[in-house]
Amino acid sequence: MSISRELYPSQDDLLYEEELLRNPFSLKLWWRYLIARREAPFKKRFIIYERALKALPGSYKLWHAYLTERLEIVRNLPVTHSQYETLNNTFERALVTMHKMPRIWIMYLQTLTNQKLITRARRTFDRALCALPVTQHDRIWELYLRFVSQEGMPIETSLRVYRRYLKYDPSHIEDFIEFLVNSRLWQEAAERLASVLNDDQFYSIKGKTKHTLWLELCDLLTRHAKEVSGLNVDAIIRGGIRKFTDEVGRLWTSLADYYIRRGLFEKARDIFEEGMTTVVTVRDFSVLFDAYSQFEESMVAHKMENLDLSDEEEDVLEESGSLQDEDVRLEVNSKFEKKILSGFWLHDDNDVDLMLARLEYLMDRRPELANSVLLRQNPHNVEQWHRRVKLFEGNPTKQILTYTEAVRTVDPMKALGKPHTLWVAFAKLYENHNDIVNARVIFDKAVQVNYKTVDNLASIWCEWAEMEIRHKNFKGALELLRRATAEPSVEVKRRVAADGNEPVQMKLHKSLRLWTFYVDLEEGLGTLESTRAVYERLLDLRIATPQIIINYALLLEAPADSVKPLYLQYAKLEEDYAEIFGVPKTREIYEQAIESGLPDKDVKTMCLKYAELEKSLGEIDRARGIYVFASQFADPRSDEDFWNEWHEFEVQHGNEDTFREMLRIKRSVSASYSQLAFSFTMSLGNHDEMAALERQLAPVANNATAKDSGRKVGFVSAGVQSQPDGAMKVNTNQEDIELPEESDSEDDEKVEITQKDVPSAVFGGLARKREETEEDKVGDDTTAAKDKDGGGAGNLGALERIKRQKRG
Repeated sequence: MSISRELYPSQDDLLYEEELLRNPFSLKLWWRYLIARREAPFKKRFIIYERALKALPGSYKLWHAYLTERLEIVRNLPVTHSQYETLNNTFERALVTMHKMPRIWIMYLQTLTNQKLITRARRTFDRALCALPVTQHDRIWELYLRFVSQEGMPIETSLRVYRRYLKYDPSHIEDFIEFLVNSRLWQEAAERLASVLNDDQFYSIKGKTKHTLWLELCDLLTRHAKEVSGLNVDAIIRGGIRKFTDEVGRLWTSLADYYIRRGLFEKARDIFEEGMTTVVTVRDFSVLFDAYSQFEESMVAHKMENLDLSDEEEDVLEESGSLQDEDVRLEVNSKFEKKILSGFWLHDDNDVDLMLARLEYLMDRRPELANSVLLRQNPHNVEQWHRRVKLFEGNPTKQILTYTEAVRTVDPMKALGKPHTLWVAFAKLYENHNDIVNARVIFDKAVQVNYKTVDNLASIWCEWAEMEIRHKNFKGALELLRRATAEPSVEVKRRVAADGNEPVQMKLHKSLRLWTFYVDLEEGLGTLESTRAVYERLLDLRIATPQIIINYALLLEAPADSVKPLYLQYAKLEEDYAEIFGVPKTREIYEQAIESGLPDKDVKTMCLKYAELEKSLGEIDRARGIYVFASQFADPRSDEDFWNEWHEFEVQHGNEDTFREMLRIKRSVSASYSQLAFSFTMSLGNHDEMAALERQLAPVANNATAKDSGRKVGFVSAGVQSQPDGAMKVNTNQEDIELPEESDSEDDEKVEITQKDVPSAVFGGLARKREETEEDKVGDDTTAAKDKDGGGAGNLGALERIKRQKRG
């Protein structure tokens, strides 16, 4: 074969050629030669590559560069070009020494895949897997799976390749299942998916849960029910229903759909009914009910379409008159069958009415079925049982069965609501139908149930008694309440105590609701003695309320004309034997607290509480005197709360004079505190001068009440109070009182008011202390005040003045 002269080495190549002659096995020299001739035609470079590879057949660098350039040449050529075959031969020659190089295999396999040489590519893939170590197989299998997933690839070839791949890496079973589904190989896809679900060690590399895979299997089995065989679809889906409770409605629908696609419509109806009676959530029930109703509607529509088509075909056949002898024989046979099967309504082809009735019955049952779902969620829900009874209104038999099931199912200790209302409503159902005997039987069973609270049991006894009253059985009603309120015997108590579980029946005899009803019934139907016995029993049990005691008193009340002596005797008893000191004793305690030497801030606090007490009793002047006394301990600059409280007090209870006096005292106290602070700054070390200054700056109001450096509150009575110099001289709030014009006459002053002595024990030690204080007080101002108020009794109460007059 002649070689073109342009392919011979040129003058520039002599340098490289001479070096290669001296060292033909140097990869470096050959590589420098190729780089230097990178702009030369490929044919010339082809000769250089071939010469280099002949000298160095094991050089990966040379083979990779050579194959890369050959691939670049054929890139834009059609796959039928002869250059592809040359390229393939070059790869084959390279693999003689490069069979352990995965990159060379990958380049070759990609080329064969692009050429659509299925058989040659498949065999080359197999050769690559055999030649390369197993650690390099991942790179080959990726291309191999992509190759067998191409369109036009024989299904059997793809299946064999995938099965081999799963032996190498079983974790990619999901890819194989996806391939089977895309290839419409439903049988093997279902089998593989079922095997995955049965494998407890399976881990999805795609992040799918067992729940998701189970739903995929159910969809696959139901949508292709006729194509898949050999699997127990019913058992598989029921297993999913037991295991995955959050998609129960969808799984029941899938199982019914499976039978529908197989033409087993009655079996599908059974599945729908079973599902609706077992689901426990409203969502699942809604899914299932909607699917069931759609199924029935589609059955009716399909049946009606078929009837219309059959009628049209018969009309056409009759008009054409083209019935053959064979058709006549078939018609005779069909008539014979109809004659034999006549009377069997299920054999009737025109069963549209039956289907419509079935659909209507299903829609009417929806409220009942939904209520059953809620009761399955919580069978102890009392309200749902009442609603279930209302659903069967007009059907007493169904209502009785529902109540029977309700009282048998509901546990009073777990009930949501009031379980006793079920028994009461059950009994009223019989009562409304004039069956009092059975109503009593229901009540008798109801009172034997152990409820959570005594009130539930008492309510049943009361309802039973009211039923007897409605039917004029008054003696029976009283007897029932006597039974209910009877205290259990000692033997019964001992037996219950030994058992350790005390029922509510043991506490019923202390039910206030039951006793209240019993008392009302005795007052209306019983005698005075029997009613008194019930009241006395209530008092013995110590459960009587104030209202019950008042009712008992009203029952035993004397006539109105006999009440006065009773009250007089009651008052004398209180005067002679009373032991409760009341408000006077409280005042004595406050006085002791104020005089006990507490710190100034605590004295002020006690004074405020004392003033609040007097104000609540209406003793306004006494409260004002306490405020005056406490003012010496309240600096207006720092204790605004005290002065605000006194201010509000004068606004509500004082007049213009008392308010002005309050302001004067406030200014005086403020000036005293200011002067005290100045003196303290000027003479820090002079203790005696400080003491003198404190005595000098004390409020004038305190001078008359201070005795031997002790603190005493200048108390006042509710009437007129004499005050020392500098203090307030006021009566009660005169501005708020409007006296009639006749009050100025002398006749009014002569009106005598009958007074009754109040025992001195009521006032306690306060009256004695006041007497001692009055005896100690001397002075012109005090005497003047006494003369003004009527002879020295101005600061005493009306009761004490009357006593003194009697003693005088």
